[in-house]
Amino acid sequence: MNDPRIAKVAEILVNYSAKVKKGDRVAIRSDFSGLPLVTEIYRLCLKKGAREVRLHFGSYELDEIYAKNSTSGQRKAFPTLAMEEIKRIDCWFGIIATTNTRGLSGVDPKIFSETQKAYRPVSNWRVEKTRWVLTLFPTHAQAQEADMSLSDYEDFVYQAITKVDWQKKYGEQEKLRRLLDKTKTVRIVGEKTDLTLNIKGRKAENAAGKFNMPDGEVFTSVVENSAEGFITFSFPAIYLGREFHDVRLEFKKGRVVSATASKGERDLNKILDMDRGARRIGELGIGNNFKIQRFTKNILFDEKIGGSVHLALGKGYKETLSKNVSSLHWDMIKDLRTSGGLYFDGKLVQDRGVWKI
Repeated sequence: MNDPRIAKVAEILVNYSAKVKKGDRVAIRSDFSGLPLVTEIYRLCLKKGAREVRLHFGSYELDEIYAKNSTSGQRKAFPTLAMEEIKRIDCWFGIIATTNTRGLSGVDPKIFSETQKAYRPVSNWRVEKTRWVLTLFPTHAQAQEADMSLSDYEDFVYQAITKVDWQKKYGEQEKLRRLLDKTKTVRIVGEKTDLTLNIKGRKAENAAGKFNMPDGEVFTSVVENSAEGFITFSFPAIYLGREFHDVRLEFKKGRVVSATASKGERDLNKILDMDRGARRIGELGIGNNFKIQRFTKNILFDEKIGGSVHLALGKGYKETLSKNVSSLHWDMIKDLRTSGGLYFDGKLVQDRGVWKI
């Protein structure tokens, strides 16, 4: 039987997130296992009158083949076809539906960094000039990562998307967005953490389901040379299927001067040496979805946990007025619910995950 919740997710993505309309050119990118959701999105886009719908399927196996068989010259080559297509796309859907979350853990991060650098103009165009949205289709592999059965994980995923009034969530987060825009300094205090950031002159964004689904965060950028102090992240940081445990970053004048981890420290530093911007903060995000309460090793959900904050090393978003340029955008999460607080201009605004504003 078809799961009616899949059709509901597609309806939210097409009508609320991307707002597909007659005449739009649409691209859908998914792992092969995401076909049930792709099918519903495809059907709805056609019913909405989309002029053209392009389908792109892939898998970690194909990515692994590419990594093992491509040359550095191929990876660094400008992606002409991809660039030409994205320039003509109005709406873009990305479906995460991996069948092996460790499938690329044996690949040298430098290999993918070459491709990411080459594709930076394509990804920039997509983010800045299309109506795009990224979501997840539940698979056994992702359920295992979350220590859940597939049926329980499906409930977790679909409830986080279909049981939220996204228009209401947007309204709830506007107060926080406006407050961030008036704030100069943010201080994050918690276990093994005391980090101060300057966000003066930057622009906060209210994330309520337009680009990520599920959603529920307010984020901004950080003055690139301002971060001072240290932070130890509560959950494993995950990059291309690899886990980095107990990551601790120390900042001076905005730059990571020390990066340690109990697991993966050597590769952590290799990734942060990807380019000049990788050791600076591109994004400060505040999780505000209190219906997502557990860590599942999937950043699409984990960064939204109510009572958490996350820092993205590397690329910042232009809409937040970030000036940091990098091929990296790596979110790492600090849980403040059991111990910690957020200070805006010296005032405690969140204590152990509870807002005081």
